[in-house]
Amino acid sequence: MKLSRKMTFSENPQVRLMLLALTLGVTGCAVGPKYRPPVIEAPPGYKEVGDWKPAQPNDQNLGGDWWTVFQDPQLDALEQQINVGNQNLKAAEAQFQQARAAVRYNRADYYPTVTAGPSATRTRISGNSPTSSILRGATYNDFVLPVDVSYQADVWGRVRKNVESYREQAQASAADLATINLSMHADLAIDYFQARSLDAEEQLLNSTVTQYEQALQLTQSRFEGGIASEVEVEQAKTQLQTTRAAAIDVGVARAQFEHAVAILIGKPPAEFSLPPLPLTAPPPHIPVSVPSELLERRPDIAAAERRVASANAQIGVAKSAYYPTISLGASGGFESSSITTLLNGPSGLWSFGLSAVGTLFDGGRRHALTDQARAAYDFQVSTYRQSVLSGFQQVEDNLAAVRILENEAKVQNEAVIAAQNSLNLSITRYKGGVTSYLEVITAQSAALTDEVTAVNILGRRMANTVLLIQALGGGWDRSSLPERPECCGKLASSSGN
Repeated sequence: MKLSRKMTFSENPQVRLMLLALTLGVTGCAVGPKYRPPVIEAPPGYKEVGDWKPAQPNDQNLGGDWWTVFQDPQLDALEQQINVGNQNLKAAEAQFQQARAAVRYNRADYYPTVTAGPSATRTRISGNSPTSSILRGATYNDFVLPVDVSYQADVWGRVRKNVESYREQAQASAADLATINLSMHADLAIDYFQARSLDAEEQLLNSTVTQYEQALQLTQSRFEGGIASEVEVEQAKTQLQTTRAAAIDVGVARAQFEHAVAILIGKPPAEFSLPPLPLTAPPPHIPVSVPSELLERRPDIAAAERRVASANAQIGVAKSAYYPTISLGASGGFESSSITTLLNGPSGLWSFGLSAVGTLFDGGRRHALTDQARAAYDFQVSTYRQSVLSGFQQVEDNLAAVRILENEAKVQNEAVIAAQNSLNLSITRYKGGVTSYLEVITAQSAALTDEVTAVNILGRRMANTVLLIQALGGGWDRSSLPERPECCGKLASSSGN
């Protein structure tokens, strides 16, 4: 007796080819170099740190809201508006969303593409057609319900490397967003403290105007008594009016800083007003860690490193072009001349196919693309290392500025005291008729100059402290980068820089 058996689905040779290609797509090897972060030789410490107090593990001063270390409620309220209204931050957020969408777009290559194109036609063949006489003049319907499936197997890791590259670009975009966030908050703090410094300078000048008015009255009284000359009266008037003009001139720069603050929080300058608040308190102490930690604290350095990783993945994409592209295709569906029998078994149709396409000769194009990818990688490595060096420089610059300005402030305060003592002595000598009013004017000018310089130094100290915080990363940490940027939420309100 002859035995027979029906071939099962898994024994179909075409299906086996399909399963083999799918398996290769899942388990295939990825070509290209394995990524390793570029080596950076960080110095053991900062040159300009001097006797600066080093940061301790429990130092939490530079948290997300780093501006609170200045203990200024007006600044805190303004900084909170940055994330709501700043347009540069919104633009960076949009760029991050674009990068996320690009990752999702390229991830779609992991999956097959399925298309369907149902159609319904009614056809009449010409009676004079050169076809078979049986078909001449015939009229018939054709209902088709096809489904096509196409899939390019990721045997050599081209898709994986491409997705990896775009994912790291999205991480770099997230770090760019944090960098702009930090920059906007720092710019606002600097503009705010500059405005407050000008408030202090204007207050000083107005106070000096009051003193000069009293000096003018004294000189006029002495002139009327025949003790002083008219020249001395005019000298006193000149000193007074010059100081009044200087107090008015402060308003120009002060208005510009107020307008800059308005733009940073997303408001028209006409709808914003910054109440005067003279700057008096010195800046707080900022803890500084070792230079190697800067690589984890600066979002711009993290962005540069992520672009290195992306460029490394692109080398793998370029090298995958040396290998054949394996594609799978399948189609199936139903076709019938009657809509009532369209979904019946005999109306079914299907086909499977597998293809492998490789380039035999391209005139060196693939080799050139690989060289281009390697050169792009080298460029990003150099850019990353330069970003690190620039970060070290910015910290050193502002450490030096904060330290030197603190020492300068101490010396300048001594100069202010000495100038005030000299002015008091000159006024006493003038009242006693020992000296002319020229000596008083000279002492007044020296005292005012020293006091204005002291105010400006305090403003510079505040600005450089903000710049130091920015150079240290402003409390940002690399762990804030999303591991899967294509599925994470918005970062602008949570980056805290």
